[in-house]
Amino acid sequence: MPSSFTRRSVVLTALALPALAACSGGDVAGTDASDAGGSSGAAADAFPVTVEHLYGTTEIAAEPTRIATVSWVNADTALALDIVPVGLPLVEWGGNDNQSTDWIDAKLEELGASWGSENAPTTYSEADGVNTDEIAALTPDLIIAAYSGLTEEEYATLSKIAPTIGPLAANYTASWEEVLTAVGTATGRSDAAAELAEQLTADLAAVGEENPAVAESTFIAASLSTTDHTISIYSGDDTRPRFFTALGMTQAEVVTENTADENTFYFDWSAERGDELVSDVLYTWAAAGDTVETFQDDPLFAQIPAVASGALVLTPDDHQTLSISAASVLSLPWALENVVPSVIEAAQTAQA
Repeated sequence: MPSSFTRRSVVLTALALPALAACSGGDVAGTDASDAGGSSGAAADAFPVTVEHLYGTTEIAAEPTRIATVSWVNADTALALDIVPVGLPLVEWGGNDNQSTDWIDAKLEELGASWGSENAPTTYSEADGVNTDEIAALTPDLIIAAYSGLTEEEYATLSKIAPTIGPLAANYTASWEEVLTAVGTATGRSDAAAELAEQLTADLAAVGEENPAVAESTFIAASLSTTDHTISIYSGDDTRPRFFTALGMTQAEVVTENTADENTFYFDWSAERGDELVSDVLYTWAAAGDTVETFQDDPLFAQIPAVASGALVLTPDDHQTLSISAASVLSLPWALENVVPSVIEAAQTAQA
């Protein structure tokens, strides 16, 4: 993969992932027949507006009506603001049968732009990097790459096509809140973005508020590989620790103490030192078919206190993993329904 996409393999447990075949999701998108660019018709902020990112400042002169997105999360954020992009990337890891996600599909249906309909967005593959040709063919008036590993060279190329919002933070570390704020500003929907952020923040915090075992638990977010007994610990600005912290949990001291600096989003840990990974709850991605017992039956992983006690949170399919590892304002409500119940159960086990 090109250098700009190298963190994707780390974000999704450092596995080598096969690219899926590309397909098109339909014609240029719009939320209704008179609005072929994807604007919801909601009251907009005054333009021009500016958005700052790693590569400078982008000015958007007028409300964009043809938005294309790059990488994960950015399409999610536009959709959450009731904007159907004219083009968005295929979800080539962790996607559903549509090479999309359940949360994207549900929102497209809500906006009258279901896959196969005349209003559905066009899709393109990013298996080989940013798909500038497909994006250019859509003649967008705004390109969003706020959450991405976009290089400065790629940003410059996209900026020749249309005003482009570059990454807000390096290596896919922009938070869903930052991305939502930036996209809200760029599309004239800053008030709507603020309301979404407030509601989702409250919904996440309510998990700990309503479940004392969650609020009282420490956590480690990790990737345990049963094939080669490697352990990667996620830290700092990685999306997974942010997710568990937002639920009211506290990151274990062993992670904080071993995080080199604020730019460290993961570090490796020897499986032979598993007993030092002290926390109430431990999260890991898991291969299909793996269970808590799979890890408890492994002599090395069984040393980890949370594994031994059964307080292990697994996302046993790639779709669940994606919902929190590439977290967005659209994916996290889905995760609240499909991932959080296992977090509550693990916390209750730990605190029993």
